[in-house]
Amino acid sequence: MRISLAPLLPLVLLALLAGGTFWLERASRLDEGTNDGKLRHDPDFVVDNFTTRRFDLEGRLQHTLRAARMLHYPDDDTTEVTTPQVVYALRNPPLYLNARQAWISPEGKEVRLVDDVRMVRAAGINQAELVMETAELHVYPDEETARANTPVTLLQGGSRLHGSGLEANNLTQKFMLLGRVHGSLQPRH
Repeated sequence: MRISLAPLLPLVLLALLAGGTFWLERASRLDEGTNDGKLRHDPDFVVDNFTTRRFDLEGRLQHTLRAARMLHYPDDDTTEVTTPQVVYALRNPPLYLNARQAWISPEGKEVRLVDDVRMVRAAGINQAELVMETAELHVYPDEETARANTPVTLLQGGSRLHGSGLEANNLTQKFMLLGRVHGSLQPRH
């Protein structure tokens, strides 16, 4: 009696094909945890030409942010902004901030303005307009404070001062130059 394996050949080939397909599917599948995009720094949304407003607890406008573009990154919950323009309207006189770029931390607790940073405090009663220029400024919107660790120039009236850093408090209207400070002061008339 001779047993023929020919009828079993299609069954063996199907079993090999099914096993190979199963192995190929498992081998090519990415780990579920790494396929969610959280390890990549890609924006999850982009907004062009936008304006946002923040209000205080009494419903008064605290500040306004306008910019050409905003990109939000879900991996670290940060935001990048192109050509930001910020106006602190709650204070009198108002304060204006401009830069080429900004980075905003999660929940907006810190804003880092970068490249051609310019801050202007409008003229008020008995005070001339104040202009500050620097390369990078760290702003803490809730406290209305700012710090610069790069060279800073302050201009007010005919006075011009230069320092290696700055600490500013919009609530108290105090601006302190850090490091070696030099410049010229013009008396008020």
